[in-house]
Amino acid sequence: MTNNMETQPLPESGRRIAVLGEMLELGPGAGDAHWKVGQMAGEYGADLVIAVGQTMAKVLALGAADAGVTAAVVPDNETAVTVLNQELRPGDVVIIKGSRGGMRWQIAQRLTGQDVTGILS
Repeated sequence: MTNNMETQPLPESGRRIAVLGEMLELGPGAGDAHWKVGQMAGEYGADLVIAVGQTMAKVLALGAADAGVTAAVVPDNETAVTVLNQELRPGDVVIIKGSRGGMRWQIAQRLTGQDVTGILS
């Protein structure tokens, strides 16, 4: 996620929106890792974080909010798409990231209307 935020050019007129899913299978350090990702979203200039999932998504959103970023928690990909459709404005840049198991690529597919895959070859 940090590489994506660092290398994504700043929009000239829009916002940086980060749609971040839970990172699966992290073990005992999961809470700290999710908090740090939320913090990093703020450090790298996100204007809005949409955290997708359950408990760890809430932790991620709290980390983002602590960094001064507006954050929302949604339970699933479908709800994330609904929120994005309400929030997106011309010029906004959306970064979507999460564990492969969360199938966050479905969000990009719904937004663009194009077939996409979660696995790059």
